[in-house]
Amino acid sequence: MSRRRRPTLTPGPGERLRVRRPKARPAGRAPRRLPGLDAGLCPSRSPARRRGPSMGASAISKARADRVPAPGPQEEPQEEPQEEPQEEPEVLLDLSQLPPELLLQVLSHVPPRTLLGRCRPVCRRWRALVDSQALWLLVLARDRSAAGRAVLQLVRSYPPLASCRLGCFCELRPLGRNLIRNPCGQEGLRQWKVQHGGSGWAVEENIHAVPGAPAQTCFVTSFRWCSKKQTLNLEEEGLWPELLDSGELEICVSDWWGARHDSGCRYRLHVQLLDADHVTLDKFSVAPDPVQQWNNSVCFRVSHVFCTLPTGVRFVSFEHWGQDTQFWAGHYGARVTNSSVTVRVRQSS
Repeated sequence: MSRRRRPTLTPGPGERLRVRRPKARPAGRAPRRLPGLDAGLCPSRSPARRRGPSMGASAISKARADRVPAPGPQEEPQEEPQEEPQEEPEVLLDLSQLPPELLLQVLSHVPPRTLLGRCRPVCRRWRALVDSQALWLLVLARDRSAAGRAVLQLVRSYPPLASCRLGCFCELRPLGRNLIRNPCGQEGLRQWKVQHGGSGWAVEENIHAVPGAPAQTCFVTSFRWCSKKQTLNLEEEGLWPELLDSGELEICVSDWWGARHDSGCRYRLHVQLLDADHVTLDKFSVAPDPVQQWNNSVCFRVSHVFCTLPTGVRFVSFEHWGQDTQFWAGHYGARVTNSSVTVRVRQSS
């Protein structure tokens, strides 16, 4: 009997041959285990038809061990982040446990503004120390200059003063600094009492640099007299009456003025020392000769020292004037800058 052959499928024109493919196994799905595998039986044959000697338990275990997949590359163990050592909390020093003498030395190194604004309200004990003259004498003793030593000697020679006066003096430091505010016009016309003439006051850059000036700007006048004035309260600047009347202080005033190259100008200065009622006790006035046109932009410095202060001086009045000589509209008059009033310890001859 001849064996029948399976017919061959040939697609016709315009047709496609479909072939059934086995379904793909889902990823991660384990293969199906057939019953009897654990007993060592072949899944395709029954025990009756099994050929060859029977497999023992040791052979099955060995076969299973052979089927164990090889381990993959071992991952290096990640190092655990080491905790940073925690700093021990700082132990704050309790200054209240210090004896008064040592606490006074500590407070003498604190800036005067901080002593008055921060340390004084802490407690009653600190308030008493800040109000004591001993603390401010220590602060004054740290000034090793000639003026500082002279002031310390003056303070020690007088009866104890109110702490507020010594504290204000140490905070403001009125000796040796310029008491005139806005001397070069860097803030416009602020702090000055002005009178405008012609086109009024203006602020311009200096033609020539003025040595020691806080800013290289100046006030410029017009074709009519222009004036500006400041009145300084010496007590508000940190000086107390006993120090002003001690005869150991002097007041130095100075002013810079000049002209444009293409215009002449006139200039005047008037300084007064006043008492508490604004009565004139001493004065200084100067009115130099006018500067002519085509002057190469000359500039001058005027200064004066009140060596012996009369008793009762409490105010200083500083006023100057300027105008041009061509009577041109605009700002072609005298140029003034770096005005100063300085109180200092009188130099011994």
